[in-house]
Amino acid sequence: MVIHPSATIESRVSIGEGTIIWDHVHVRHSTRIGRDCIVGGKTYIAYGVAIGDRVKINSFVYICTGVTIETGVMVSAGVVFTNDRFPRATTPDLRRLLPSDPDEKTLPTLVRAGATIGAQATIGPGLTIGRFAMVGMGAVVTRDVEDFAVVCGNPARTVGYACACGATLAPSIAPPESPEELHCGICHAQYLFSASGVVELAAR
Repeated sequence: MVIHPSATIESRVSIGEGTIIWDHVHVRHSTRIGRDCIVGGKTYIAYGVAIGDRVKINSFVYICTGVTIETGVMVSAGVVFTNDRFPRATTPDLRRLLPSDPDEKTLPTLVRAGATIGAQATIGPGLTIGRFAMVGMGAVVTRDVEDFAVVCGNPARTVGYACACGATLAPSIAPPESPEELHCGICHAQYLFSASGVVELAAR
């Protein structure tokens, strides 16, 4: 484990072996970071966040309370997570600052194993980013993302599907009339494409 001397690591934080935390990272209390991760400089990780093994987090990322990131996820530079659909700073009379602790309005977000979130993307609250999904740079994600789906834009919409290795699988988002097998030309993994999305058939 390597932690840059300028990083701030609060109490009750668990960091796995082999993880590297770069300059001016701030990790709040009660957070768990797995093994062999990289956390880029100037990243902020709020309290109670759970991060799996072999996760790569680039610089200037904001991860709020309620986020769970599974194994093998890529979070690119400048990504922002959110956890409240209707945030306010004060009470309605503007006389009292509201606490930042989680409450009934705090919505959890789950990033499933192998997913990639592109640079400067914003992830709305209460969502699930599917296994090996790929969120394009600058996307604003306002709804759940399917496994293996590629989403882009504001609001983010599905524009295709990708293999676990990152290669393009389906050139169109329109499902076939009957289930159709897809084969990755790079790693030779096999998938089934149907109205319910893309499902992996065989390991690479």
